[in-house]
Amino acid sequence: MNLDELMFDDRGLIPVIAQDADNGGVLMLAWANREALERTLAEGRMVYWSRSRQELWRKGDTSDNVQHVQELRVDCDADVVLARVHQQGPACHTGERSCFFRGLDAVT
Repeated sequence: MNLDELMFDDRGLIPVIAQDADNGGVLMLAWANREALERTLAEGRMVYWSRSRQELWRKGDTSDNVQHVQELRVDCDADVVLARVHQQGPACHTGERSCFFRGLDAVT
């Protein structure tokens, strides 16, 4: 596949799931636009689009918690990207290895 075949949403974004290439664990979910994916492919490290800051952000520029890309995969509908990465340090801004460190309890 190439970038022209991806199904970006009406804001020009596509969700990206970052997965640990070594153990398969899900690290985080972020968003990318076309430019972020172009830079990711060119640089070999993850670049995302910050919806809150409305700008590109290169994972690890301020935290040193870089994600080195092993491969990018696309789901069957071409509307989600799976980034298999080698994570340097924690992926989550809280310091946790993964952003998915909390369980969800049933409401009683």
